[in-house]
Amino acid sequence: MLHDRSVRDMPQRLIKTLDRRADGEQRGVLLASLLLFIGGWGGLAYLVVSARPRIGAEIWLFFILLQIAVTGTAIPLVLLASQLLASKNDPYPVTGVVVRRSVWVGIVVVICAWLMIPRYLSLPAFLVVVLLFVVLEVFLRYRELAHDR
Repeated sequence: MLHDRSVRDMPQRLIKTLDRRADGEQRGVLLASLLLFIGGWGGLAYLVVSARPRIGAEIWLFFILLQIAVTGTAIPLVLLASQLLASKNDPYPVTGVVVRRSVWVGIVVVICAWLMIPRYLSLPAFLVVVLLFVVLEVFLRYRELAHDR
């Protein structure tokens, strides 16, 4: 495994990926990600500090802000992972796919937070939720690629 060229070239590929200039579309997505990050985590911090923990509008606002915050946090990470794992023919991933995958990450976190309230979250339940969204993403991606051909 250590003799595999792709594994040995991983640090160099990471440096090249970070040094690449993002096009305008990716810059816009990263700016939106920053706004989601600041608004989501800031709103979540304000909600936790100022609101009383009641089952009502506060819990739904918590879930919405958690979705926004986690999606904003996941966009740069998913973009970096997509660039690292992309083929040499297609160096930049489609930003719509990156945003969709980041939204899936946010939905998984919100579902797990929701399942933690009645203490239903366990490792098997977590794995089923993640597997559900992975299968959904694979299906959607294969369908997009088949449509593009």
